[in-house]
Amino acid sequence: MDWNSACPRPEPRTFQEPAFSPDEIAGVVPVDYQKPYDVREVVARIVDGSDFVDFKPRYGLSTVCIHAEIFGHPCALIGNNGPIDPNGATKAAQFFQLCDQSDLPIIFLNNTTGYMVGTEYEHAGMIKHGSKMIQAVSNVKVPKISLYIGASFGAGNYGMCGYAYEPDFLFTWPNATTGVMGGEQAALTMEHVMINSAQRRGKEIDTAALEAQKSTIIEHFDRQSDAFYTSGRLLDHGMIDPRDTRNVLGFTLQTCWESRNRTLRPNSFGIARL
Repeated sequence: MDWNSACPRPEPRTFQEPAFSPDEIAGVVPVDYQKPYDVREVVARIVDGSDFVDFKPRYGLSTVCIHAEIFGHPCALIGNNGPIDPNGATKAAQFFQLCDQSDLPIIFLNNTTGYMVGTEYEHAGMIKHGSKMIQAVSNVKVPKISLYIGASFGAGNYGMCGYAYEPDFLFTWPNATTGVMGGEQAALTMEHVMINSAQRRGKEIDTAALEAQKSTIIEHFDRQSDAFYTSGRLLDHGMIDPRDTRNVLGFTLQTCWESRNRTLRPNSFGIARL
């Protein structure tokens, strides 16, 4: 059938293998998303030659934006070293817009508990700057490839191109957790609600009931945010071994390139009964 006759042949790409072995990723990333690490350690093990350019590294420190190549494909990567603050959201929004103008595919390395909350961050314009980031994610036309490599909670999932934002590909690592919030955060929120409710009604706080509720909520949230639970319900395109990340990204980048360079011939036949 010669299906690929209408697709231009890609030029041979030269590249260097990472200076740090991709097999080391399993030891770099902790299983517990609450333990901090530098996402650049992951990037160094998936990009060509472990060589990359940091975009505004001294601004919005917890949001890491990078230019690099993977198997010779120029691309952009964004990762998290913590929650997204106003400066990080502003940096990310500009980064996405620049990538869109320069036709660079964007790879999202999700590991964030969401956007910063509190009076200080509200006064700093968290909602305004966070919405700029989400608006940019929604409107870029370049390929978007998402990886859940840790936590992906709340609005942070939106800003980092979660399932609802239609990435071209979305894969998850076995240690990833995805949800509205973590189990402990949800339990703490409901504990405050029960305590405040009891105090308003002048009733004594039932400590045993609080502990029972806390355990139930944590178990419920943690079970449903587990990577095997979410992947089993088709909330991603598959689970991958973290050590295969570089190969998977190389394949998906090539697939995105071919899909955008292939000439489509829409079918014009009417519907016929067989």
